[in-house]
Amino acid sequence: MNNTRLFKKSLIAVTITLASQQALAAGFQLNAQSATGIGRAFAGDAVIADNASVMARNPAAMALFDKTELSLGFESITSLIEVKDATYQNNLPVLSGGSPIIASVPDKDDVGATSIAPNIHLIVPVNDKFAWGVNAYSNFGTKTEFGDDYIAKEYGGLTDVKSFNFGLAGSYRVNDQLSFGAGLDLVYGQGTMKRGNPGLFGSAPYALNVDKADGWALGFNVGAVYEVDENNRFGFAYRYSPEFKAEDDKGQEINLPLPDIAEFSGYHKIEDTQFAVHYSIQYIGWSSFDKIEFRNLNSAASPIGNLGGGSYDKLYQWQDGWHYSIGGTYYLNNDWTLRAGYMYDTSAQDSLTSISVPDSDRQWLSTGFTYHIDNESNIDFGFTYLMGKDVKVNEEIKVPTTGSVATSISATTHADAILVGLQYSRSF
Repeated sequence: MNNTRLFKKSLIAVTITLASQQALAAGFQLNAQSATGIGRAFAGDAVIADNASVMARNPAAMALFDKTELSLGFESITSLIEVKDATYQNNLPVLSGGSPIIASVPDKDDVGATSIAPNIHLIVPVNDKFAWGVNAYSNFGTKTEFGDDYIAKEYGGLTDVKSFNFGLAGSYRVNDQLSFGAGLDLVYGQGTMKRGNPGLFGSAPYALNVDKADGWALGFNVGAVYEVDENNRFGFAYRYSPEFKAEDDKGQEINLPLPDIAEFSGYHKIEDTQFAVHYSIQYIGWSSFDKIEFRNLNSAASPIGNLGGGSYDKLYQWQDGWHYSIGGTYYLNNDWTLRAGYMYDTSAQDSLTSISVPDSDRQWLSTGFTYHIDNESNIDFGFTYLMGKDVKVNEEIKVPTTGSVATSISATTHADAILVGLQYSRSF
């Protein structure tokens, strides 16, 4: 397997990875299960249980409801991605006796885009012990596009990925304090990625042209809730993420591990006040993402974007990630509930970086509110500004036959994001 083909396959793998469990947008994790969560930086979201969307974080929290609960809404995700101070070098002319091309690349501040992620959650209590629920939500949707005129077209190009989660869960209340829950997750991922041809692949316009590579994966989640009293409770949830298998339109199969996720949350309403504080610590086991397996299922496919009849295991060696969030809720009156939150979110990528999948540690600044239409229905709004850091990126592609560097780019990337959520909830 030559290095150039490995480059192409690793790009396909990143596409599918971004389109899989737990919302990865251009290398960073975004949550989009509810507008209430967006309004408090998802602090305490595994235990607050102010609407049916809590089942996406902790199935045991369904035991906190004594009526049928429905929540439906959408989130918009706007990624603000910059690629600046970039230098591009193309050494291919040297093969013909010429000089390498070295160029300063104009800054790009319009790489990101806006995507819409809908959701629906339903919880149905059977009696005072059992409850069940179903949900469907797009836990990711984003797009980055550099344009056809970008000189480093083999590194920029188009990345358009999304995922959908279909869940079924149940909960059981052991006693007044303790509840357990479990659920199944059926995840569908889809991705499109295009990368220009720097001249290593003959006259083909693209070195990589993957259109709607997709696949399904089955996972599960379990959780527990412990209620100290009506104003204080704790929640813990664990989500198992399976190895994800996807096939692109050229008959290539990609197998990759996904991270398991564990979350601990607390909620405390301060006695004799209208204020509550809540918090979460979430662990994302990205260290399990050590390699991706590539298998060619169609030896007759085009050699462009093909494994050429072979197989390969590509090392990634990402690092575990953590989310630390804290928030507050103010129950203003019977009509209005106000909330805010802060999260510090650590990077999943370690030594491998990219201009098309920028990543860094991030900070979330969040605020939102609930308007209670009546005793049975309400509307939620949430807003988050997500701030990333500058990251120095160096990428290169090597000539297959010699191993020398064919093209390279060095740049600084910066990725921010804006999340806006709107949601309607009703009890029956």
